[in-house]
Amino acid sequence: MELTRRQMLVSGTAAIAVTGAGAMPAFATATDDAIAELTGGAGLGEGAITLTAPEIAENGNTVPIEVAAPGATMVALFADGNPTPKVATFKFGPLNPSRFAATRIRLAGTQNVVAVAQMEDGSFQKASANIKVTIGGCGG
Repeated sequence: MELTRRQMLVSGTAAIAVTGAGAMPAFATATDDAIAELTGGAGLGEGAITLTAPEIAENGNTVPIEVAAPGATMVALFADGNPTPKVATFKFGPLNPSRFAATRIRLAGTQNVVAVAQMEDGSFQKASANIKVTIGGCGG
């Protein structure tokens, strides 16, 4: 019996399906990895901080972002579609009454922006916004 290329492909695919070797593991995104590194794997609550961002940004080079985080000691901003997801970190001292930060960030395209705040009690809170970018800022 002569084994053809087609028969080899069919039998190889069947062998992979039977052994489960074709199952792909779920990989976390670079943003998820960066957030896990920041929080040490701690759970994230929601609702204690406010992220203000435009729904549509006409230019990805300068997207205005504001974060209000009463009771926070640190806020980090992540953009999940950028080559480097962590885009900003703000640290608040005990004498800072507002715990508010505003900046402009560069976005490569339409993506989620996530703010993670470390609260005074050591817990973590998050807020996110989806921003549609019409002109890319990071080579887009």
